[in-house]
Amino acid sequence: MKTKSLTLAAAATLAMIGAAEARDQIRIVGSSTVFPFSTAVAEQFGKSSSFSTPVVESTGTGGGMKLFCSGVGEDHPDVTNASRRMKKSEFENCAKKGIGITEVKIGFDGIVIANAKKGPDLDLSLEQLFLALAKEIPQGGKLIANPNKMWSDIDPSLPKTKIEVLGPPPTSGTRDAFVEIAMEGGCKTLAGAKELGLKKKACHAVREDGSFIEAGENDNLIVQKLEANPAAFGIFGFSFLDQNSDKVKGASIAGTPPEFEEIAAGNYPISRSLFFYVKQQHVGVIPGIKEFVTEFTSENAWGEDGYLVDKGLIPLPDADRAAMATQAQGLAPLSM
Repeated sequence: MKTKSLTLAAAATLAMIGAAEARDQIRIVGSSTVFPFSTAVAEQFGKSSSFSTPVVESTGTGGGMKLFCSGVGEDHPDVTNASRRMKKSEFENCAKKGIGITEVKIGFDGIVIANAKKGPDLDLSLEQLFLALAKEIPQGGKLIANPNKMWSDIDPSLPKTKIEVLGPPPTSGTRDAFVEIAMEGGCKTLAGAKELGLKKKACHAVREDGSFIEAGENDNLIVQKLEANPAAFGIFGFSFLDQNSDKVKGASIAGTPPEFEEIAAGNYPISRSLFFYVKQQHVGVIPGIKEFVTEFTSENAWGEDGYLVDKGLIPLPDADRAAMATQAQGLAPLSM
């Protein structure tokens, strides 16, 4: 019975893969941060190859992972972009569906706290960011609901304006990275945090009283809202700051501005790696996947003088880039 079940499962998988032949365009989902890079590669790939231009959707990292791991066949995406590494739970969800994965780290990005060009200049510590956006903060030996309504409530040197920060939803990799790097980083150094034994859950909890506003996965929409409201700030990737530098500016974090050179050197405190993931079962079935990966990991695209740098991508160091290109183009399987 066990052998028969395995045979039926294998036949079903092959049937789904065969059905994928009906689609001749690569389908890509995932991170809004990686979206402009992936779109640029898709457009170049469509122009320079005999394959159709891939379809790229911005669904957020978490949403992309769910779609990617939902199954094999033409109804399921071939590639998902991510502004954080795939979680073990997501890897296991893919494995349950029999999905093999190749992981490709494409470079680095900084998470910026930006506002309109005519708004105030800010230099914030991670501690001040936590005090501005945490749901609860330690005070008097216990956790209390965040009482800070104005930036000046945190520090008199900060603007006497209402704390209003537009940011990504929980499905976003940018949100995941921000709470892990910025919020947790500020939480751990805060007076009284150690005595309370604050865990990740408390450090990662973002306030829900209107000071933090979930603005969806569309970072361009956040930029538009910042232009309309110079008192507000927004959280998004460096590439969007770079592409909209005529409209918005980024706050310095711990004295370091969100600039290409500072992120590349590892000096900017809120930086993270960017990825995409390939569904191995679709390679050779959906036309052009291997060739698309080769284009994305070519020096012409992600190299120091590549066209993705013009879009705001911070490249991997030379040796890491060469090793990752070999891994990606060989479609090496991911294991966790």
